[in-house]
Amino acid sequence: MIIKVCGMREADNIRDVAQLGIDWLGLDFRPGSPRFVRQVSSRAGIIPDYGCFGKILKPGEEQDALCGKVRMCGVFADDMPQNIITRVVNYSLDMVQLNGSESGVMIDNLRRTLDPDIRPGILIVKTLPLSSEADLAKCREYTGHADYFLFEVKASATLDSREAADWRLLEAYEGDVPFLLGGSIGPEDAEAIRSLSHPRFVGVDVNAGFEVGPAVKNLETLVPFVQALRKQPAY
Repeated sequence: MIIKVCGMREADNIRDVAQLGIDWLGLDFRPGSPRFVRQVSSRAGIIPDYGCFGKILKPGEEQDALCGKVRMCGVFADDMPQNIITRVVNYSLDMVQLNGSESGVMIDNLRRTLDPDIRPGILIVKTLPLSSEADLAKCREYTGHADYFLFEVKASATLDSREAADWRLLEAYEGDVPFLLGGSIGPEDAEAIRSLSHPRFVGVDVNAGFEVGPAVKNLETLVPFVQALRKQPAY
């Protein structure tokens, strides 16, 4: 199962989260977001833009082994292609997540610009909000263009719980593009996530449900969550 932790910005927090055995880590480049990344910052001040974790160093540190283990994902929404390309280069992004109204044509053009000359093998994730089965029709527009979908499932006002809404909407998906589950995921959802059996379900995207403040993840809740998804014993 892919575990993606999104909305990261603080260097120390990035380093700690990256060592938990997660797969993808998201940097938010949407200017209106409270997690907006101008530069990766640390308690010691502002350090240059680096996408490779091995380059996020404190004075005197040698490059560690994190670089190459965790894939970097940049989050954008209806941004100019040149801005996306600049962030891919400056932060060594492995993938681009598009949260706006981007079209399949835009995705194809962006991929052709990046792959292979700038970032060979770049992956593109398209975020789709789901609040009813009718929303799944939007998937057809991006099939053959996006490598992954990120379904941000919202509870239906007609159902008693968010979990019931999640299951009903995801089970109705019949496409071929693999998807991650996002939305209001919190520490209490680990067991429910492990019970998902959809053939195209490949992972989860977590963010605000594990924060102590914007862009700062709480290791006390994130560690047991990751352990539960990985079926690891608690330390």
